[in-house]
Amino acid sequence: MKPRWLNLLLIATLGLTACSEAPPQVHRAKLFTLGTLVDVSVLHQDEAVAQQAVTIVETELATINRQWHAWHDSPLTLINQQLAQGETVTIDSATHHFIQQAQTLATNSDQLFNPTIGSLVEQWGFHSDERPDGAPPAKERIDAALKQAPSMANITLTATTLTSNNPAVQFDFGAFGKGYAIDRAVEQLKRAGIKNAIVNAGGDLRAIGSKGGRPWRIGVRHPTEAGVIASIEIDGDESIFTSGNYERFFDFDGRRYHHIIDPRNGYPANDAISVTVIHHNAATADAAATALFIAGTTQWPQIAKQMGIDEVMLIGNDLTIYMTRKMAQRIRLEIDDAQIKIIGNET
Repeated sequence: MKPRWLNLLLIATLGLTACSEAPPQVHRAKLFTLGTLVDVSVLHQDEAVAQQAVTIVETELATINRQWHAWHDSPLTLINQQLAQGETVTIDSATHHFIQQAQTLATNSDQLFNPTIGSLVEQWGFHSDERPDGAPPAKERIDAALKQAPSMANITLTATTLTSNNPAVQFDFGAFGKGYAIDRAVEQLKRAGIKNAIVNAGGDLRAIGSKGGRPWRIGVRHPTEAGVIASIEIDGDESIFTSGNYERFFDFDGRRYHHIIDPRNGYPANDAISVTVIHHNAATADAAATALFIAGTTQWPQIAKQMGIDEVMLIGNDLTIYMTRKMAQRIRLEIDDAQIKIIGNET
């Protein structure tokens, strides 16, 4: 017969075990939306709560995708039709906020981030779910589009209306909408009580919290080879976005043509192959990665400063790596013998 004190100890031990919570686990899910594969990682001890978080993300991203799709029938395509006809567009508060944020980013980037050049993007064949197959557009067509010079400066925005003084304005928010959608999804997660998560849309992401007390570690894709070129640890709540010439492209006569169109000349930007940006706001990081890619190896520091971006890694055509000092202090390169140029403190 067991002593009474031993029975009490066993009961107490069982009670402690029953009351303790399971350790948090990383719950992962994959979604297809925003034209890419989205990975959602949620750290939580309750699988049902984690699954609800995934549903929140899926709903939010799908909503933004439906609203701002540039070539499927959507509220955005209707807006483009109305602006082309010189009409005043009635908008709600969410649309006002979306376009106002894009307009500010366009101004700060000297219009290198220019979401009004949808007609040019369409001419290059990138308003399609399939990879373009054929020759580049004729120079005469590009020149004609450039003469119309659409920009966000042509937009007049009030709390309830949107107008344009240039009928050539055709919105394409491909360099902004993904970041905006991720921001919205993460904010919804926070409201639902989720403190540790990543929403990763094809390598562009925002992460909050940590992975069980350890920072989330993110890999940056190598622009010309398989694998990663660098890794970064997330500090609490940050977004990492990369623009590269390997994302959407087609080849013709031995030359690659990608989807990041320089609004100044109408052709794919050709002075960089990859730009990675870190910022607390995903929409800002998204737009900045595009603008800095177009700015290229000489102009990017000034544009980064104007946009309030102080963590940048730009890879030139010769694989020289340009970085802000702040980025260099935290990024870990995963390659040897890289030629690195550190460009001061940009903010």
